[in-house]
Amino acid sequence: MAYSQSSYQQALGLKFPGGVSISYKSFISDNNNLEFQGTFKDGGFRLSGLYEFNFYTLNVDGLSWFVGPGAHLGFGKKDKYDANNKLVSKNSADIGIDGIIGLDYKIKDLPINISLDWQPSIVIAGNTDFSGAYGGIGIRYTF
Repeated sequence: MAYSQSSYQQALGLKFPGGVSISYKSFISDNNNLEFQGTFKDGGFRLSGLYEFNFYTLNVDGLSWFVGPGAHLGFGKKDKYDANNKLVSKNSADIGIDGIIGLDYKIKDLPINISLDWQPSIVIAGNTDFSGAYGGIGIRYTF
């Protein structure tokens, strides 16, 4: 197999809490992968793309830690109060930059991968803010 250190080339599954995400991970070299996530949270949707660097220094078969940059595009509703103190919901869109750090474990002899990560983000266009509420536990089918 070309990507021997990771012991899998691709994975597809779910991540939670931080919303519910559909996660697809694909290795592009022995130590680097792309991860794409579609996240449903608080009535909105967020599409994220991440470039992850994997390190196999933990001396446990199938376990690595990873870190990397990324970006996201989000859609949802933003609640605001108007001049008459009436609650008004408006559709919103935002663009931001993300980071990710976590652990990745491929279960030996099973096509299952488990990850634990934190994915902070800064919204740079739209409803600008910082959020540390993304990431979580991922369970994926590997192939």
